[in-house]
Amino acid sequence: MKKQVVASNQGDLSKSLKTLFSSVVIPLALTAAVCIFIFILGNGSNFQGGNHANQPLPGNFLGTVYKGGFIVPILMALLIIVLTYSIERFFTITKAKGKGSVTTFIKKIKHLIEYNTVGEAIVECDKQRGSVANVVKSTLNRYTALEGDQGMTKDQKLLSIQKEIEEATSLELPALEQNLVVLATISSVATLLGLLGTVLGMIRAFAALAQAGAPDSVALSTGISEALINTAFGIGTAALAIVFYNVFTTQIDKLTHSIDEAGFSIVQTYAEKH
Repeated sequence: MKKQVVASNQGDLSKSLKTLFSSVVIPLALTAAVCIFIFILGNGSNFQGGNHANQPLPGNFLGTVYKGGFIVPILMALLIIVLTYSIERFFTITKAKGKGSVTTFIKKIKHLIEYNTVGEAIVECDKQRGSVANVVKSTLNRYTALEGDQGMTKDQKLLSIQKEIEEATSLELPALEQNLVVLATISSVATLLGLLGTVLGMIRAFAALAQAGAPDSVALSTGISEALINTAFGIGTAALAIVFYNVFTTQIDKLTHSIDEAGFSIVQTYAEKH
């Protein structure tokens, strides 16, 4: 009983830390992006005459990026968020897989259940750990409890096992899918912000061309830089978000499939042996 209480408290603490992490990432990323934009990209050493109002020094990349305008720090913040959440999801999903190969674990569990060695299967779950092992262990514990229950029919017991699988899965999956919606949103928002920056830059460039007499070459080049920098940042950030989102959802789908496979095997074995 004490172990269950401790495990429950640890689970609540872990959820609280994850919620806190998710809530502070976005404001911290925006603050970091603004600081980088002002103090690093906008540093006077990157520009002619030591003033960020002038043109960047020839070949100076930081100064060129600074000329992308106020959309740049927003896109930089989105990029930082994508990288941060991707790293966090990588470790979370890796932990959810457990210590060994999930495929090998499922095969071992199916083999042990077929030979009615449920106790050994539970021990394997303790060794494997991770989300798949947690669901399988919870189901096997229910499996063991039902074997000594004489007050339920076989069909009721099978429904009880299936319900246990569904409930255990519903507790594990939200933790795996957390923050993925942010990556999915950024994949669209980054592209739109990049396009917005492009439009603003082209407006500035055409305004420079529209002046009477010789066009303002500084304003023209600044407008073109703003357009191109924002396009590159927006597309690059969106591309990363899409790639990471697809990678993580594919891994989660594989874990879900493993859970379904193990659950089906447990139900079928119970139906055959009882």
